[in-house]
Amino acid sequence: MSIKDQLMQDMKEAMKSKQSERLGTIRQLRSAIKNKEIEQRQDLDDSGIIAVISTAVKQRREAAQMYHDNDRPELAAKEEAELVVLQQYLPAQLSEAEVREIVIAVIAESGASSMKDMGKVMPQVMAKTKGSADGKMVNRLVREHLAG
Repeated sequence: MSIKDQLMQDMKEAMKSKQSERLGTIRQLRSAIKNKEIEQRQDLDDSGIIAVISTAVKQRREAAQMYHDNDRPELAAKEEAELVVLQQYLPAQLSEAEVREIVIAVIAESGASSMKDMGKVMPQVMAKTKGSADGKMVNRLVREHLAG
């Protein structure tokens, strides 16, 4: 079953069980996917949809952090609840150790040796971890290995 089909099915279930927060989040996500399809003038496949979901997850994380920093716990809680719903549609997240292995392998393959090679390494690692690793963590690990 494609992610689009899963979203539609989950939206119907959320309507029937009157889960308004979950329903709202799924509707926002479906709208974001539709907007991306209109922008690109083509239907998105699952990998395109994962990219949209990843963007939405990043936005929710940043918003929740901003609300926490500004003493707005009720708004932060809302963003975190939406984050939980969105993460259900992403592939299983890689652990830090798994991402570290990928980083080490890419650095070895590309022959990177210093921070100047960051631009060579990051795109390759992000392509291998697409949707299954947080970009900030990947960036931190690449910096650690290239600096060390």
